Amino acid sequence: MAPFLLLLFTILLSFSLYYLFFSKKRSCALRLPPGPKGWPILGNLPQLGPKPHHTLRTLSEAHGPLFRLRFGSVDVVVASSAAVAAQFLKAHDANFSNRPPNSGAEHIAYSYRDLVFAPYGARWRALRKLCALHLFSGKALDDLRPIRAHEVGLMVRSLARWPGGSGGGSSAAAAAAVNVGEAANICATNALARALLGRPVFEEREEAREFKEMVVELMRLAGVFNVGDFVPWIAWLDPQGVVKKMKRLHRRYDEFLDRLIAERRREEAVGGGDFLGALLSLTDQEPAGGQEEGRITDTDVKALLLNLFTAGTDTSSSTVEWALAELIRHPEILKQAQLELDSVVGRTRIVSESDLPNLPTLQAIIKETFRLHPSTPLSLPRIAAEACEIDGYCIPKRATLLVNVWAIARDPAIWPDPLKFRPARFLPGGRHENVDVKGSDFELIPFGAGRRICAGLSLGLRMVQLMTATLVHAFDWTLPDGQPPEKLDMEEAYGLTLQRAVPLVARPVPRLLPEAYVSIMQ
Repeated sequence: MAPFLLLLFTILLSFSLYYLFFSKKRSCALRLPPGPKGWPILGNLPQLGPKPHHTLRTLSEAHGPLFRLRFGSVDVVVASSAAVAAQFLKAHDANFSNRPPNSGAEHIAYSYRDLVFAPYGARWRALRKLCALHLFSGKALDDLRPIRAHEVGLMVRSLARWPGGSGGGSSAAAAAAVNVGEAANICATNALARALLGRPVFEEREEAREFKEMVVELMRLAGVFNVGDFVPWIAWLDPQGVVKKMKRLHRRYDEFLDRLIAERRREEAVGGGDFLGALLSLTDQEPAGGQEEGRITDTDVKALLLNLFTAGTDTSSSTVEWALAELIRHPEILKQAQLELDSVVGRTRIVSESDLPNLPTLQAIIKETFRLHPSTPLSLPRIAAEACEIDGYCIPKRATLLVNVWAIARDPAIWPDPLKFRPARFLPGGRHENVDVKGSDFELIPFGAGRRICAGLSLGLRMVQLMTATLVHAFDWTLPDGQPPEKLDMEEAYGLTLQRAVPLVARPVPRLLPEAYVSIMQ
């Protein structure tokens, strides 16, 4: 017991000395933002609860759209309005272009070697440029369009042929219920894999389900506010067991990615048309100017693939799942979307990407889904390089910034009836008809904004639109066991991405003419 008490005394003394000598110092004369009182040592961490984005919105109602928290020894500022978010992510974007240290980046993302957590600078820009060239530019998106069409067609075929379904004209009673998020995730993952690897990664539903569980676990762990990140002198204790789980999950990902790289290297045409081939060809090149830090290694390749396979699949499939859940709960809006699709596309073929610009109702549904269910409810954290002034307050140097994307999109001062699913607000004549999701309209920033905006925004948006449009057009949807739509569980499960607490399980009933399914059934 004596050694434990000595350890506890040392921790308390260290924290007290830090607080007395450092935490009160700041490099600007303005007052700090207001905020709630915290606990000794842990600060406000215990107050976050199981759904931090909800808690932070409640705190903003008491303390204003910009408030300050204390997580252990770390200053944290939270932006909860569009106007305040714009000051951080537009006016002061350069000052907040880096990420704070965190255990997820260290233990899962190959010690900051990835694109999401890498320090802002020449290497980060090079990685982002590489992704844009091969995956996210307008030309790359157009070149990869057949891949997306193929995988969406396979998804339709899988659902239309689901046990109990007949591939056209089957009744709701005959159609079997399916896990919508799982189907969308397989589609998104294999479409991305064809672009990255030149082939799909999942042929069997069971291995796809296992990978989906790995991604959800990563997002859950990455969303945890790990005490050790904010109270460093107790990090070695790993009091929440988070680091242990991160290391175990990292080993599973590392084995998966090692296998992909080894298989690609065994093929003859390394350096071929797929993204991994291009990356591996760079590992054999000498860095420009002989600078060793400019070398691309296998670790860099794995870190980048980890980003793409997680952020590029889970966010898209979860958004599709939320969209379809909302449409099932609002059958009149579902019917409106189907009528638009029948008018533009017809009933003898499935949707193609060229149809998407002509589907304003579908586009509005996607925007409203992003508003109510942003894939990332709290922005990935950023850190202040220098002290600055925001909204009349001092933001201390090295303060961590969180933007409550979820709360901003439900702000009643901006959004009338903010809790209601109303896509019409984005249609011509609606109050928000000109609002987009691409980072310039701060009342709706599901992909973030500024320098650190999601690199895969363009690809993710196309995939979400195409999958949602196809599922709405090709099928009618009913809930199993006669469950009424208004009783559908819409509870959230918090993580880095906003999952449904209960997966959406529904019956797809083919609604198009038989010939629409013929080509994809062959």
